[in-house]
Amino acid sequence: MEEGGAADPNEKGKGKGKGKGESKDITISIKFSGRSIPLTLSPDSTITHLKSLLQPLTNVLTRGQKLIFKGKVLVDTMTLRASEVTGGAKVMLMASQGLHQGDGPILKQAQSEPRRVDNANTKLEKPQVPVDKNRLERWKATGVVALSQCNLKAIPDEVWACGPSARVLDLSNNSVQDVPAQVGCLSSIQKLFLNANSIMDESISWEALKSLKYLTVLSLNQNHLTSLPSSLGELTSLRQLHVANNSLTSLPIEIGLLTQLEVLKVNNNRISIIPARIGDCNSLIEVDLSSNLLSELPETFGNLHDLKALHLSNNGLKSLPSTLFKMCLQLSTLDLHNTEITMDLLRQFEGWESFDERRLLKHQKQLDFRVVNSAKFDEGADKN
Repeated sequence: MEEGGAADPNEKGKGKGKGKGESKDITISIKFSGRSIPLTLSPDSTITHLKSLLQPLTNVLTRGQKLIFKGKVLVDTMTLRASEVTGGAKVMLMASQGLHQGDGPILKQAQSEPRRVDNANTKLEKPQVPVDKNRLERWKATGVVALSQCNLKAIPDEVWACGPSARVLDLSNNSVQDVPAQVGCLSSIQKLFLNANSIMDESISWEALKSLKYLTVLSLNQNHLTSLPSSLGELTSLRQLHVANNSLTSLPIEIGLLTQLEVLKVNNNRISIIPARIGDCNSLIEVDLSSNLLSELPETFGNLHDLKALHLSNNGLKSLPSTLFKMCLQLSTLDLHNTEITMDLLRQFEGWESFDERRLLKHQKQLDFRVVNSAKFDEGADKN
């Protein structure tokens, strides 16, 4: 209805809510983990629809939600109106343990990541480990620069002095913040480990990294990355990419240029969509997308004919690519714990029976203590 104009004759249900038109939306409050979540929706919405709205707001999967109003559990198939839930109503949400996506339910006060503080009174702070001059010669001779757990805040200049002699650089478990352009002088580097540092998007020189033509392993787990640049696609020699436990929300479409990539681990991030170009990474053997915010996967997953292991636990997935079992004939490990996918759904996929045979055969070849309870496929979950 336009302001100051006559009432629209098609506008129904005003005031008393009578007529066959859409009812006026209502606002209700969902009480969960010490916080109140306001939601505005139609009184003719089903409880199932309400749960689907709550999933991205709470990280609790719909089948892990129990909604209680006036002491009664709300039934999925009923509407808010039929359940006598009106505007201003307060509904309690109880979450089943384990049935969540991402890193778990969003609580009232999310725990902040532990910070290293510089405090004169702090006895836990250790001085930076000095670089032994003899190490430089040893690094050049072996090609391995091992500096993990050395309390480093910056990469020592001696590392760059190794030049093309370095094949492996491990700086994991330090407090390194910057990966400067000098990394490009390590022209023969094959494996670069930068796990558990304080690296952010703007503090890593991707322009220098893409010049490393022999780099096969890049590991950036447990840092502060929120995105990966398009230049990632120029690391065409990569066989393993590890970026788990960051804050990534997406993957660049250029990831499809990594045709030699065999292992992709991006678990425990905030990724909600996977680019269709993932299907061009036709050398992939293992993919870990667990503990993200995925609701679907692109159909191009069926192009990954060499795929053997796919980890998808703790996501909001309701289905799988239609050709996954039909086309991925090497697939034998599939982890679907804490997703919305059920056994009834899996049995409908073409190629499911062959996959289940491969899965059982794989576990029969393992030691008995590792295959207890593996005879049955519990909603698609098998782990190594």
